[in-house]
This record gives sequence, structure tokens and C-alpha cells, in this order.
Amino acid sequence: MEDGKESLLRKNNMFSRSVSNAYDELQSFRSYLRWMCVDQSTALTACLSWAMFVLFGLVVPSISHFLLACSSCDSRHERPYDATVQLSLSSVATLAFLCLSNFVKKYGLRRFLFFDKLCDESETVRQGYTVQLNRSLKILLIFVIPCFVAESAYKIWWYASGASQIPFLGNVVLSDTVACIMELCSWLYRTTIIFLVCVLFHLICKLQILRLQDFAKVFQVDSEVGSVLAEHLRIRKHLRIISHRYRSFILGSLILVTGSQFASLLATTKASSVVDIYRAGELALCSITLVTALLIILRSATKITHKAQAVTCLAAKWHICATLDTFEGTEGETPRLGGTPTSLAVVGTDGDTDFDDDAGDEEDELDNTKLIPAYAYSTISFQKRQALVTYFENNRAGITVYGFTLDRSTLHSIFGVEMALVLWLLGKTVGIS
Repeated sequence: MEDGKESLLRKNNMFSRSVSNAYDELQSFRSYLRWMCVDQSTALTACLSWAMFVLFGLVVPSISHFLLACSSCDSRHERPYDATVQLSLSSVATLAFLCLSNFVKKYGLRRFLFFDKLCDESETVRQGYTVQLNRSLKILLIFVIPCFVAESAYKIWWYASGASQIPFLGNVVLSDTVACIMELCSWLYRTTIIFLVCVLFHLICKLQILRLQDFAKVFQVDSEVGSVLAEHLRIRKHLRIISHRYRSFILGSLILVTGSQFASLLATTKASSVVDIYRAGELALCSITLVTALLIILRSATKITHKAQAVTCLAAKWHICATLDTFEGTEGETPRLGGTPTSLAVVGTDGDTDFDDDAGDEEDELDNTKLIPAYAYSTISFQKRQALVTYFENNRAGITVYGFTLDRSTLHSIFGVEMALVLWLLGKTVGIS
């Protein structure tokens, strides 16, 4: 009777982690979303969120481009590439805002970040994910603040040096101050929205990496093949969910950012174009911002795909270690050394411990040269182990975009194209090539 009460109490405690409340682990994120006016939990906050987006994402950039164009300015204060800058930032920010609004409205923040599933995870995964959540806002600031500081320096110089002479408030100084503040707020809003969605994706991928690292421990203990298979199927299901939710944003971001880079290339290679840091500095900063955001997504997806595929190598290594240990234990053709599984002595690095020490920092924690003690040979048959390895080989998990897996080869290709365009633009503006 007491066992039944304890079991019911444990279930209630697990369920309580899935219930959203005002003082849970997501309190800081909820406050940040309200401060950014992205929270759409009520009709009032939803209207405020859309109003802020329309103002800083669409209206201010349009006014800045059409009404603040300085046709009578000197050559240093001309803005020939402003249309490309405003369209690039606003288009990607619009995509990010629509996706984030859909995520929060459809799933809720807690469910979207998989906090409702943490009750099924180990304490190590839960603690690690909480640490990553607390670091996410810091990561966001690391990317946003440098871009905002650079943009602020450029805008303050542009207005302070007398570029704008449009006294729409009756006073030149007041007009320039208001216009500069509004432009900076618009830049900060759009870049923060873009990086926020990227950081949230990075956070979700971190959870799956923690789960894969925890899952890898099953090959170091006496585990049942059925439980291993069930856990891997659960991980693959969550990866499919992440891929399905983010595939539109990933593909849309790739198309928009690449299109922005080619538009910048075409605009700066015209015969009449003059490219220097004064005219094209903002264009270069916009390109760096968008490419950085894209690479955050691709690197996170690539890393989790690499970790998921490394499980196949780990399972194959576990299988051969168990097979060798079983063969040596039954046939007796090779003597055992000091009670340690013989497979650890005859396969791998030939006892070169210095090599292990040197390569330890360079190796992946899942796909490495360290051998696995063959605990399972006495309880798991060769056929079951072989079937499990065959399953892993034919069911590689990872982040996909409409069936196309994002792996390292994909990242290298996209990185090469995007960085070539960015470095070319930087070479024309600030002399970096």
C-alpha cells in the first residue's frame, strides 16, 4: 500500500514539472519576451507585440530609407546601399518574428523548449539543460551587443557630422536625435529578434546533445537491447519534431541571407559603384550579422547530427568489444590479462597511453578511440547486438530540412559560399580579404 502511494507521489512530482507557472525555470525567458514585446499570451500583449514589430520592423526602416535620404550630402554621407540593408534585415526579422510568434502561440514556451519532457530525463540532463538555459541570454548578448555598438558608432557619426538636414520636428538637432534613436532602436529590435530565434534553436539542440551523451552510457553497462532501441527511437522522434518545427525558418533564412549576399554583390560591382567604409560600412555590418545568425543555426544542427551519427560508431565498437571478449572467453585462444577484458588489450592503441593523453582533447566524447568494457556479452547474444548495430546504420538520426540532412559537408559548402561573399565585401570596404 505504501509502495503504491510512493509511486503515485513520484508521478505527481514528475507531472508538476510539466505545468507552467510564473516562477519556473523559464521565468527569465518569459520576462525577456515580455520586455521585447514578443509575448503573445494575451490579446493585449499580442496587439502590443504586433504593433512593435510593425513600427520597428517595417515603418521605421521605410521612413529611414524614403524620407531621410540625403540627396544633397557629400560623397561620404551618401547611402546608395541603404535599400539592400533595410530589405535584408527586415525580411529576415519578419521571418524570425512570424516563426517565433507561431512557436509560442501554438506550443507554448515550455513545450516548445521541451521542458515538459524533462521529467523523463536523468538528473544530469536536467541540470545541464538548466545551465544552458541560463547561458542562452548571455550568448544572445554576445552576438547582439557588438553589432549594436558598431551600428551606433556609424549612425552617431552620420548624424553628428551634419548628414541629415530634414527638420521635420522644427529643430535640426532634435530631428536628428529622434531619427538616430529610432533607427538604432529599429536595428536593435530586428537583430535581437533574429538572434533570439537562432539562440533558441541552439538551446534546443543542446538538450538533444545532452540526451545523446547520456544515452551513450547504455553501452558501458549491462543494458537490454529493447530498452536501448526504445530510447533511441524516442530521441529520433524528438529530432524529427525539431526538424519539422524549424525547417521553414532554416530554409527561409538560407534563401534570404544568400539572396542578400548576392544582392550586395550585384550592387557593389556596378561600374558606377563606389565602395568604401563610409558608403558600404553598414552593408558590410548587415552581411556579417545575417551570416553569423545563419551559421549559428547550421552549426547547431550540424553538431547534433554529428553526435547522433556518432552513436552508430559507438554501437559498432561496443558490439566488436563484446564479440571479442565472448570469443576469447569461450575458445581460450588468447590469454586474458589481469582480469581486464582482453579486447581492451589487443585492439586499439596497443597500450600507448601517451597517445590517449595527447588525443584526449581532440576526440569527440562519443566517437573516440577509447574501448568499451564488454559487460553485455553474457546477457546479450551476438544476433541481438548485430541487429542493433544494423538498425543504427540504417536509421541515422539528425536535423533534416525536408528530408535533407544537415551534416558537416553541408555546413562546409554553405560556409564557403557565404564567407566568400562576406570577405569580398569586407575587402572592398575595410581592406579585409
